[in-house]
Amino acid sequence: MYGDSVLIHNLDALRIFVHETICNNNELEANVFPTTERILVRRGKPCGIFFCLHGPRSVKLTAIWETDRNTILFYGSSGERLHKIHLKGAPVLQPLAA
Repeated sequence: MYGDSVLIHNLDALRIFVHETICNNNELEANVFPTTERILVRRGKPCGIFFCLHGPRSVKLTAIWETDRNTILFYGSSGERLHKIHLKGAPVLQPLAA
């Protein structure tokens, strides 16, 4: 599924999309396992979000939204890249408060 494109308008839609995609790709029921996130920072400015779904038996499945390229990279439990999606529209990532 490399090279797919999807339209995302806001951060809530991005969170839902990432969670559902991770669940679908790994045959997990959506909204059963929690997802955490961290804002990624480069030179003091936000440059993306790291998402981690905490699955069964301590399995962690991750995705990274890169704002520079406006892509979401999905990774498996052993760190291999499984999926790449380009976003047509980009949500706004606000700078961190000092």
